[in-house]
Amino acid sequence: MLHALSTHLFVGHRLTTVWLDRIWDAGIPLVEIFCAKQHLDYHDHAQIRELGHWFRDSPLKLHSLHSPLYTDDVWGRSGPNAVLNLTEPVKSKRLQVVDEIKRALDIAEIVPFRYLIQHIGVSDEEYEERKVDAAFSALEEISVFARQRGVEVLLENTQNGMSSAERLLVFFEQTHLNLNVCLDTGHANMREGVETAHRLLKSRIRSTHVHDNNGKEDSHLFPLLAEGGTIDWRHTMETLRSGGDQVPLLLELNAVADMEHPFDQVKQVFERLEDLRSINES
Repeated sequence: MLHALSTHLFVGHRLTTVWLDRIWDAGIPLVEIFCAKQHLDYHDHAQIRELGHWFRDSPLKLHSLHSPLYTDDVWGRSGPNAVLNLTEPVKSKRLQVVDEIKRALDIAEIVPFRYLIQHIGVSDEEYEERKVDAAFSALEEISVFARQRGVEVLLENTQNGMSSAERLLVFFEQTHLNLNVCLDTGHANMREGVETAHRLLKSRIRSTHVHDNNGKEDSHLFPLLAEGGTIDWRHTMETLRSGGDQVPLLLELNAVADMEHPFDQVKQVFERLEDLRSINES
């Protein structure tokens, strides 16, 4: 499978070309940039132009952009108004959310990318019909704006009542939005399981977020290296391979405080995952 890495691994640092050089030097051909203000400030034209110049001269390709989750640089801790949620029922507030996501999509004018990875709802949010209507209105506008910039919106399965794998299928049926998805293994592990999520969403999967957890906390652990992970990676890799080579194996990991050489560990994760074979091949 094609390898890719999310800059979520060092999202606490400002994204500079030094980090991108390290990704390419690790032998990874694709990157997903996580849109968080402390990392990538999509309102900072100087930062975007710097990245644009670098990508024009680099073989590393920007595969996708993770849509912003907050407007602040402290993960929403500045207050509830900092949270970007497409299920916001108040139209005036929801339009502000949509406008913020559009500003992130404008990056494609300088640095082209293929996919925008988008959440519906926040962690542990419960399902409500009115929230479906809100998300539909927001995504309809965002999708049109994205297509005008050559970008496809992918919905991510998340650990809430609005966008588990099963709920995403219901959402597509209710709204008739012809969108595809990014399969998140960690989130699936906290809901219906990776194999079930893949089976439900298989025809729509265009990208992945690969990470591990204990089934309860969204800890973005390094697969096969970190303690506490509960995903069966042999079966998961067999499942992911069944989707074909066009869907990348994209690691979305949390930084580990005492890890001295994280890119060496990333390479090791890729090697171990690729070395896994199905039970029938073993």
